Amino acid sequence: MFITYARLQNFKSYLDSSFEFDSGVNIIVGPNASGKTNLLDALYLVATGSSFKSTKDKATQINYDKDWSRIDIITSNNQTRTLKIQEQNKPTIEIDKQVYKRLPFAKKTAVVMFEPNQLYQITTSPDQRRSLLDDIILKIDTSFNKLKNDYTRTLMQRNRLLKQPKHIIKQQIFAWDIRLSELASVYATKRVALIERINQTSSDIYSSIAGKKHKFLLSYESKLPIQNYSSGLLSKLQQNLEIDCLRGYTGYGPHRDDVLMLINNKDIRNVASRGEARSVLITLKIIELKFLEEVYNQRPLLLLDDVFGELDGSRRKSLMEFISENQTFITTTDADLINHQFANNSQIIITDKL
Repeated sequence: MFITYARLQNFKSYLDSSFEFDSGVNIIVGPNASGKTNLLDALYLVATGSSFKSTKDKATQINYDKDWSRIDIITSNNQTRTLKIQEQNKPTIEIDKQVYKRLPFAKKTAVVMFEPNQLYQITTSPDQRRSLLDDIILKIDTSFNKLKNDYTRTLMQRNRLLKQPKHIIKQQIFAWDIRLSELASVYATKRVALIERINQTSSDIYSSIAGKKHKFLLSYESKLPIQNYSSGLLSKLQQNLEIDCLRGYTGYGPHRDDVLMLINNKDIRNVASRGEARSVLITLKIIELKFLEEVYNQRPLLLLDDVFGELDGSRRKSLMEFISENQTFITTTDADLINHQFANNSQIIITDKL
């Protein structure tokens, strides 16, 4: 299944625009602030029920002087989807006349999204790298969302308890430590299992994109042994209770672990150029693409926002070879790139006029 048509009404910078798409590569060309990323966000929204942008403000998805927005798409199997957003109501998605306030997993379309801001996830703080990993698990493991929410709530309860008088802490803390340790073990184990799957193909894919043999691997970094994570965490929580009370938060657990990304055994934060960091992120997106295809039993949509920046010609060519079998949407400001490299194998969409 692929998207053949989309109409955007009052959505962000669009007043009323319609687009026809090819089943292969669709390249969206236009200057900055011409609505290229907004078009990708519209497709992501109607496919998954949520935005890839980190905002819950419906007003940001409605044209500035309107009070509603709407996205309509038609797919290759003649399915129609309509997303409606109104300032006073929750967004709804209508699929073949069935209305949903929250899109169930079975109705979601598999989508992989690349955006430049994600580059910071692999080169900045541990919480960003953890988030990058967790986002993949959320898409391929239907039980993970509940696990993550349960762990987060339990962690918050324990942190609140740490701020209570000592006699209350001593009465209640052990029960929370037990619960947190049990959830944490499952959480960390799922992360490690995903990393092991990623590492099966990561070096080969990265080497193909880079045009040179490299070893690219992920490593899960924790102060606790994965094999005995639950008992190890319980012991640490009890040993460090006084320290946790002083600082007011829990110092051990999956929320404090890290995900290292290594090229030839060296941390990419110390050695990777911006082009190499972009190649690392592209590698992870290609692997995610393959994982989602297995889960959904369909080829995912691939949305690539400004993916060609800081990639040389050979890396661009390698990327195109990996994505040739998926319906792909690529944004770029570089019209010359399109004319010389990809025009014969792609649908060109111009967004300079909305």
